[in-house]
Amino acid sequence: MRKVILLLCLCHAASAMTHSLKYFFTASTGVQNFPEFVSVGLVDEFEISHYDSNTRREEPKQDWMSNVTEENPQYWERETEFCKGKQQAFKVNLEVAKKRFNQTGDVHIVQRMYGCEWDDVTEEVKGYFQDGYDGEDFISLDLETETWVAPKLQAVITKHKWDNEKAEIARLKHYLTQICPEWVKKYVNYGRSVLLRTELPSVSLLQKTPSSPVSCHATGFYPDRATLFWRKDGEDLHEDVDHGEILPNHDGTFQMSADLKLSSVPPEDWRRYDCVFQLSGVKDDLVTRLDKAVIRTNREKPTDMTVPIIAAVVVLALVLIAGMIFGAVIYKKKNAKRPPSPVNNAEVLEELNPGS
Repeated sequence: MRKVILLLCLCHAASAMTHSLKYFFTASTGVQNFPEFVSVGLVDEFEISHYDSNTRREEPKQDWMSNVTEENPQYWERETEFCKGKQQAFKVNLEVAKKRFNQTGDVHIVQRMYGCEWDDVTEEVKGYFQDGYDGEDFISLDLETETWVAPKLQAVITKHKWDNEKAEIARLKHYLTQICPEWVKKYVNYGRSVLLRTELPSVSLLQKTPSSPVSCHATGFYPDRATLFWRKDGEDLHEDVDHGEILPNHDGTFQMSADLKLSSVPPEDWRRYDCVFQLSGVKDDLVTRLDKAVIRTNREKPTDMTVPIIAAVVVLALVLIAGMIFGAVIYKKKNAKRPPSPVNNAEVLEELNPGS
């Protein structure tokens, strides 16, 4: 399943104008406080539907998904019955997998991921269908050869069985390459105010130390179909540049960085460098000129520390002086109240100085 997760991370960036529809089925045993079966639907990484064995009902997760009932009034009822059937089937699949791997108790998970990607410019479609067991790939469909791929020995029996079901393979291929992309188009149209919106980022130049690379950081953009790069004299730079991954923000937007190494660049040449941000669907680029005056850093300037240090020394000195004065006063008061020292008594002096 690690390959599945990697595929999910890469699929959205596969094309500049790609939209996707994915479904996940998860059946588990031995997992406390978690439903035995869960179904989740995603469009462009937005959760659109949810079903689990506790609620036993498919429900929309986006407001705009209510539009689907205008064309299909029984949509949610039909999807609910579909998921109920999958819940029973996956319960059986989980027991079969445990027998194949000679397992009994403990925690075990069967997961299926299927769906498609659609490029709204080239109309290219990619479909995928894959099962995993306990976090690893179990079996997947190769749409080009129309055969099943079994990376695990325990899945070979399933591969031989499913390879012989030509009608089912044809049905799956038709769904993944024809029906699925049509639903992607519908869902994207329903949620166009969210899925097709564009938000430009704020771009900052950051540097940890004078010898560190300068990082061009863009945050708050949407969608994640974006590029960030450095150029010199108007030409794209490939050397001395490290490109970071596109990462999600908590508010649904994205962020990314590109680091430029300047160790061999003289200060007078800095003005020849630009950071360029490009967002799909937006004509104009955001260009940020490399300028030391605008670079943000968390370093403290020495002059900025002078006042706090002096203030701290003064406060410490005042505390010490006050403590000394207070101690002297207490000492005098205690001495004033003490009885005469016993060593002034003649008998005691004789004991302390025998033979004198």
